Amino acid sequence: MPTWPYRFQLSLQDRLRRSVYEVLRDQMDMYLLQYALIDSYWNFCEAGEPYPFVPKRELKPRARVVAKEHIYHNHFLVMFCEGTIPGWYKKYIRFFDSNKVTKEGVAELAYIQLHKKYTKNLRYFENPDFENLVLDLLPVDYALLIQKDPTIRTRTRYAMTHFHVKIDWPIDNATEEMAQQLRYIAKDLYEIDEKYAENLNNKLFEHYGFHYAVGGRRTAAVVAAQFLKKMEFISTVYVASSESRTLARLSERGVSRYVLVKLPTDEISRLASDSRMKFDNFVERFLIDVQDDFGVGVFQVVYRNTI
Repeated sequence: MPTWPYRFQLSLQDRLRRSVYEVLRDQMDMYLLQYALIDSYWNFCEAGEPYPFVPKRELKPRARVVAKEHIYHNHFLVMFCEGTIPGWYKKYIRFFDSNKVTKEGVAELAYIQLHKKYTKNLRYFENPDFENLVLDLLPVDYALLIQKDPTIRTRTRYAMTHFHVKIDWPIDNATEEMAQQLRYIAKDLYEIDEKYAENLNNKLFEHYGFHYAVGGRRTAAVVAAQFLKKMEFISTVYVASSESRTLARLSERGVSRYVLVKLPTDEISRLASDSRMKFDNFVERFLIDVQDDFGVGVFQVVYRNTI
C-alpha cells in the first residue's frame, strides 16, 4: 500500500508545503461543497422543483443508483495536488500547452463567462478572486487541475494550471495496480482468469466507495485517485455528480461523501438539545434552510476499508 509521511516526519521545507496545502484544501472543501450541494439546492428551489434527497441506502459503498441526470444539480471533477505532476505522465493525465489556463485558452470557451476580466495572476490560489475563477470553470467538461506552480521554486505557490483535463489511464491498469497493492495478485491482472479480473475491477470502484456501474465522471475520479497514488506527494480528487446528488472527496485520508439530508422538526429539536444549544441557534449554525416541518443540512459519510 502506498503511504506518505506524516507532517512531523517531513523536512522543514516539505512540512511548510504540507501546511500550506492543507490550509488551502480546507478552503477548497468549503466552496466546492457550497457549489456542489448548497447552490444546487437553491437551483431546485428557484425552479420550483422539489430537491431529490439521497436515501440512506444509496450511501452504501456498493449501492447502485439508477437515476437520471438532474439538470439543476451542479457537477464537476477537480484534482488538487500537493506537488507537481511530472511531464512524462501527460499521456495518462492529459495536460498540455493547448489546455493550459491562459487568457487565450479561456477566451475560446464561448459558453463560459468569467466573473471579471482575466489576468495572469488570477489563476494563483493566493489571488482573492481565485475561488471565483474555479467556480467559473467548473462547468467545463472533464477535470480542472490545481497543483504546485512548476514555474517557481523559491516558494510554495499553487495555481490552476490546466482545464479540460482528460483521464486516459486504462481501467485495467488502475485495477492491476490496486490489486498488487492489496496483494490480490502477484504480477498480472489476468494471472488467474477473466472472472477473477472482473471481480477485481469491481473491487476497484468499491475501494473508493462507488458501485462499479457508476457514470463517466465518477469513473474518471476513481482512475485519477488510483493513478495519483504513484506520486510522492498527496492529492485530493473532488467529484460532484448530478445523478447521485453527492460530492465525493478522495484523498490520503480516505473516502468521504457529502449529501443534503432532510431533518424533521422534532429531530432538529433533539439534536439541538443533545448539543445543549437553543433551537434557533442550532438552525442558524448548522442548517441551510428551514421549512414548516423540516430543515435541510449537510451530512458527511466517511468510509473505511475493511482490510
